[in-house]
Formats: sequence, C-alpha cells, structure tokens
Amino acid sequence: MGLKIYNSLTKSKEKFTPVKTDVVRIYNCGPTVYDYFHIGNARNFITAETVRRYLAYKGYKVKFIQNVTDIEDKIINKAKETGVTPSDVAEKFTKAYFEDLEKLGIKPADISPKATEHIEDIIEFVQELIDKGYAYEVDGDVYFEVAKFKEYGKLSGQKIEDTIAGARVEADDRKKHPADFNLWKSSKPGETGWPSPWGMGRPGWHIECSVMSSKYLGETFDIHLGGNDLIFPHHENEIAQSEALTGKPLAKYWMHNGMLQMTGDKMSKSLGNIKNVRDLLEDYEPDVIRFYLLSSHYRGPLELTNDSLDEAKKALQRLWNCSDMTSRLGDSQSQVMEHKLNESEKMLSEEIDKAIDKFEESMDDDFNTSGAVGAIFELVAEANKFAGENPSPSDQGKAVLGKVNKTLNELCQILGINANKESSIAEDDSFVNDLLQLIVNIRQDARKNKNWDTADKIRDGLSELGVKLEDTRDGVVWKIDR
Repeated sequence: MGLKIYNSLTKSKEKFTPVKTDVVRIYNCGPTVYDYFHIGNARNFITAETVRRYLAYKGYKVKFIQNVTDIEDKIINKAKETGVTPSDVAEKFTKAYFEDLEKLGIKPADISPKATEHIEDIIEFVQELIDKGYAYEVDGDVYFEVAKFKEYGKLSGQKIEDTIAGARVEADDRKKHPADFNLWKSSKPGETGWPSPWGMGRPGWHIECSVMSSKYLGETFDIHLGGNDLIFPHHENEIAQSEALTGKPLAKYWMHNGMLQMTGDKMSKSLGNIKNVRDLLEDYEPDVIRFYLLSSHYRGPLELTNDSLDEAKKALQRLWNCSDMTSRLGDSQSQVMEHKLNESEKMLSEEIDKAIDKFEESMDDDFNTSGAVGAIFELVAEANKFAGENPSPSDQGKAVLGKVNKTLNELCQILGINANKESSIAEDDSFVNDLLQLIVNIRQDARKNKNWDTADKIRDGLSELGVKLEDTRDGVVWKIDR
C-alpha cells in the first residue's frame, strides 16, 4: 500500500510523496537548553529518529535537521536563578543534551543549528516581514500581525479570538491584537542582546525555527515533527510567519507525537513530575527506554508508571534471550534451501517472511511501532517454539535459525534497538559450552534419581549466575538470561 502519514494539518492519513525525488527533508523541533531533557522530550526525539531510520530503510535519502534553542526566556530566567550568564546555561545543557542523545543511541542530526548562530538570518527574515506589511515595530519590539495572515489557525483549528491564552503568549497593550506574537524582543537592562535595526534585542521563540528550517531545508520541505503541545502557538506561528513571507507551504506533512503522562497528568516541570533521561539511565539501559517509548503508537498518549520500564525490560529480555539462542544454535553463514526443509523448518522459515511483511505493513501505516514490535515478538515466539522442539537442529534448521537471528537484528536496527546484548558469559566459547552442558547433565542425573533438592540447587545457582535452564520434552535447553 505504500507509506501513509497522518498529517496534523489535514487531519487525515495521506500517501507519502516527497516534495522532491532526490531527498526527504525533515525538521524536528529540538530542545530549549535550560535543563536536562526528560523522557517526554525523548519520546519526540526517538519518534523523529524512527521516522528518519525507516525512511532510510525504504530507500530514501534523508536530510534531518534538529535545532537547539539556546536563547529564550526560560534560559534567561534559569541564568538569573543560578547566578550565571544565559550563555553559561545554554552551553552546559547543550553539552548535556548531546551526551544524553548519544547514550540513548540516537543518531546525530545531519545539522543541529543553534539560534544564536543565526541572528543575522533572523534579523533579515524579520525585516522582510516588516517590509511586506506582516509585522510592525513598537519600542524596539517587533510583532507579527496575525490578522494579516488569513489562514491563521489552519493547523490548530483555533480562531484568532480564541488563541490569546496559548502557551508563551504574553499580554501587551501595545499590540494591535492580543494574539500578535513577538518576532524580536527588545533587551531589558543587563539582558543578553544583539544589535538590530530596532535596537538591542533577541529573537522571539517562533522565528528561530522558521529561519533555521528554511535555511537548511528550503522554503517548503517534507516533514515537520514535534510534540502535540507545540501545535499552538509554536507551529501555528511558524506557519504564519513563514508562509506570509514566501507564499508557499512551510511543510507538506506535519507529525505530532502524544504527550507522556504520569498517573494521568502530562509530564511537565511545573507539576514536578519530570523524569530526566540522565537520571533514568543510571537505572535502565538505553534499549529499555527506547523499547518502552516505541511500544505504543507515537500519536497516542503514553503513561509512565512505576512499573513501566521494568515491564519493558522484561519484554526486551525475551528478545535478547531469543537472539542469544538463535545465535548459539543457528548458522547465519549457511543458505536456507527451501526444498531441503522439513515441516517445522519450513514453518519457521515462513514465519520470518510473515514477520518482515507485518513489520513493514505496520510501519507503512503511519509509523505504527506498536505493530512493528508485535511482529518482532511473534517471530521470537515461533523461534523459541522451534528451538524447544528441536534442541539439536539439522544443518538446514541451523540455517533457518541463523536467518531468524539476522532478521531480528535488521528489524530491531530500524527501531534503533539492539537485538543482541553482550553477555558476561562467553557462550560461544567451547569450554564454557562444555562446562555448562556437564552441569546440565549432572542436574538431569539428579532428577532421574529423584534428588530434587540437588536439581533445584543447580537450577537456582545457574539462574543467579545468569544462565536459564528450560526443561522441554526433548531435553534441557540452556540460555543466557540477562
């Protein structure tokens, strides 16, 4: 059916057709660097990266931009609270942002532009809006006149008279209309500022993204991403100022992820229920966090409970165990020859193709990672079933298991998840294999002699060391249980 994307602008799923055939151009709103980013922010970053990874898997060349807002009111307020300069705050948390992205395994953007590096571009953009009659200056502040842009509200669905109470909209009786928003803010005494035709000042929040996206992606690009809390006013204002200037659509597709919630409330610093990724990484591996965030569709809300990440870890453990097993029992170098497969081998081979098809069908349906993860785990279940029934597989059975292992790795890589996890036990070492098999045989002898205490002690002791035993009707299978 081809890839379809839910477009927040049209409120419908649309077939994806790039603006240009040579490259897909994507812009995602990056962080305002006044604190460590939290797991709610990470949901957006990972959603954007998953879109980028899957498009590359589909054969597209992708140009991905994710900006850094390094001058904004929150940064200035943080500097005042901590007694440092705004640039000190921005530098500290920009560094932390890139460090934590790397820890999460998120690929760097092709370009990560900073607002402070584009002041001249912003001033030029604002001046052009003034010259076109869409903006006006009052006492060193420049405002966009929303009434002049007749399509204002087309993304959010809000009418101008209903937009006054939006986030980061400040009351100012100098405005022509309360909904008019800052393009340029005059600096107060002692505040950071840059010289401009309107005096010392700094950019408004919204103008930064319009300038940086157009500079690196052109006047109309393919996909603009962000959290759904940015639909109004940020993305609405981006559309207004950009399209007022160019007369062209800013982006063809708008994608917005749902918010992360804590016991029903949206996660936010004001509510004091923030879970910083930096703190979470002390207790959970990056793959666990990524897996949890990808376990549901990006557009829906996602609730973080005390058990959410522990449950994600348990589920991911099943994937790692299966990957270990297929790596140990399988042969990824041998070719699967369908005419030589027995019935069970043929069924598992067919399940590989089904998993790939279901994975792609899910991802083609508006990047449904929940369905894609389901496809992976259906293959895990079939591979485990096969291994339980065939503890000593034939050469072609080994080839099929090797193909399962390769498929799991490839599909998980699209989601940025590692299907394999390094073990503290070298399970590919013949000495370790022989030693474990000897212990398993001793336990089996104990069971035959009904020495249940010894058998249980061996099983429990191995479990504490990270080795899991599974009793099947065809014998005992051991695997690394992390």
